[in-house]
Amino acid sequence: MSDTRRTIQIEERLPILETIPLSLQHLMAMFGATVLVPLLFHINPAIALLMNGIGTIIYTLVTKGKIPAYLGSSFAFIAPTLLIMSKYGYNAAQSGYIFFGLVFVIVSFIIRWVGVKWIDVVMPPPVMGAVVAVIGLELAPVAVQQAGLAAAAGAHYIADPNVILVSVFTLLVGVIGSVVFRRFFQIIPILVAVVAGYLLALAKGMVDLSAIAKASWIAVPTFHLPVFNLSAIVIIAPAAIVVLAEHIGHLIVTGNIADRDLIKDPGLHLSLLGDGLSNLISGFTGSPPNTTYGENIGVMAITRVYSVWVIRGAAIIAILISFIGKFAAAIQTIPAPVMGGVTILLYGIIAAAGIRLIVEQAVNYNKNYNIVLSAVVFVIGVSGASITMGTVVLTGMALAAVTGVVLALVIYILNVLGLLNEEMEASGDSLSRKQSAAHS
Repeated sequence: MSDTRRTIQIEERLPILETIPLSLQHLMAMFGATVLVPLLFHINPAIALLMNGIGTIIYTLVTKGKIPAYLGSSFAFIAPTLLIMSKYGYNAAQSGYIFFGLVFVIVSFIIRWVGVKWIDVVMPPPVMGAVVAVIGLELAPVAVQQAGLAAAAGAHYIADPNVILVSVFTLLVGVIGSVVFRRFFQIIPILVAVVAGYLLALAKGMVDLSAIAKASWIAVPTFHLPVFNLSAIVIIAPAAIVVLAEHIGHLIVTGNIADRDLIKDPGLHLSLLGDGLSNLISGFTGSPPNTTYGENIGVMAITRVYSVWVIRGAAIIAILISFIGKFAAAIQTIPAPVMGGVTILLYGIIAAAGIRLIVEQAVNYNKNYNIVLSAVVFVIGVSGASITMGTVVLTGMALAAVTGVVLALVIYILNVLGLLNEEMEASGDSLSRKQSAAHS
């Protein structure tokens, strides 16, 4: 049976009545995670929604409307920010955020000068495919915990039939909707799943509506001015490595699912520049730093809607919500089991995209250097391994990416020195050439 689903390309602009629900779908996918970060920092989540929305629009303009990426609150800065807050206060952490934005801007100019050929050396297909898969797999425990199917680390698991019912029902609606919905509904299965799960949770008495009643209709986000603090900048700086690896991984997987070579067109340098400028502004206003979001990549992979106009629509809605207290409160009442059911599907799609990349790059696993690269990256990424460098903890995808880069460089040097016991071959075409051919 052929797949008749329509693919909405990056440049396509849909009618407003179709764009709104598609944009809401993206907003709901990232909402829980992006408001969690400011809540941990004890600041109003509205400022994060406002600056995520503004930052996303800036990003899409800088990248010439060619990259459909939504910028949400980054988790990489949680540990260093909490440490800074305990010593110097949140305003000091903002100077670190500004520095982080400047780092991305500087790196973007360096990449524009030296090019991107180095990516094929430091992140060959067996590394990149595994890293992309780990992006989804490392988040899997969070999804199943929200779904009530497992306990958090160190906690005793007590199954709640209602929680499992809601999460499984939400997941089934998303899965079935992704493969059987027709016409417009086939591109909003995630939104349909969230609404269906929410209604079931509401019927089960699992939704607390008191927050909506207490919230005001109009609420102006709270801004915070930065305070320069060199110690805070030093503490924040190493997190830039984590986010850089995450950014490259997300950009490549987005290009892979959309059959575009986004690394070359519009270019990694513009992507980093857009992200850096967004974070500069966020740092001055008091919002946590931004980063591209895997949840939104998962939505695009399922729906085949890659329109940057849909992403911009989500950004505009986020900006509006930041001033509408009751609407923001309503979205925050979505129960964890509903989001757990949805994210099981979204994170799984991201992991599958990594496997797809490996297959499409024709990685030859009869070659030992290929299999050891993927093997180590997979184990490091999903095992819970971590390395602490000062205040920054490298774990999951970030540690897997750094490990993969180091091993790839070691193998490349051994090959140059003629020390490999087998002839090194290209794993299919280079990533850039492969995506360019697919686009052509």
